[in-house]
Amino acid sequence: MSPAAERSGRPAHSEDAVIPGLEVSLWERMLSAENLGRALRRVRANAGAPGADGMTTEELVPWLREHWAAIRDALDAGTYRPSPVRRVVIPKPGGGERLLGVPTCLDRLICQAIAQVLTPIFDPFFSGSSFGFRPGRSAHQAVRAARRCIADGLVWVADVDLDRFFDRVQFDVLMARVARKVDDRKVLRLIRSYLETGVMIDGIRQETEEGTPQGSLCSAEHKEPYEQCRVMRSAGLAALVGTGSAGEHCA
Repeated sequence: MSPAAERSGRPAHSEDAVIPGLEVSLWERMLSAENLGRALRRVRANAGAPGADGMTTEELVPWLREHWAAIRDALDAGTYRPSPVRRVVIPKPGGGERLLGVPTCLDRLICQAIAQVLTPIFDPFFSGSSFGFRPGRSAHQAVRAARRCIADGLVWVADVDLDRFFDRVQFDVLMARVARKVDDRKVLRLIRSYLETGVMIDGIRQETEEGTPQGSLCSAEHKEPYEQCRVMRSAGLAALVGTGSAGEHCA
């Protein structure tokens, strides 16, 4: 598909702004009180372990009361720098290791705010057979789709795993894909800064030249624009159900 064909055909700003010069930018929508409030509620509900700075989700709100004004100024000025993610290594059931990244609570908040404004832009263009990390979709729906394929007489099942997908994401390729539908330069720069923030291993920051840490909000949000095939993950099974033709798949 050509870059032009992948464009959304609509600007990444509010359609309610009708007076010329009063359009609401994607950046402003991302940092609006309503969007940040939703992001904060999501981060607090998800809880999770502290990042490299040791701050818990319970400590985030009091910290924001004192420091958010300065953080917002740094974001607007383009001087905000995300903290490196805390590296966590867990064994894979089939052998090998999975590299996870735990962002700080503040960066989880900002990434969640980014994800909430990007999702309406990208999600309508995802495959109807893709169910992971999408609003209003679930593993149960993926199972029902697979059952419909079986009922339709499709007999081939391919168990697929994209080996070290997150570890090998190329920053330039990913950003080029995102920029096809997002033209807000401040949002693009902030996303890039999260890709390049590095990891903290045993108290030492290490730079990263490729890959996004699994476990971070950005890795979930960026998977679909980058990958070339659509993978259904349900009950531990990644399955493409089809007739054997590379051009036909159900889930």
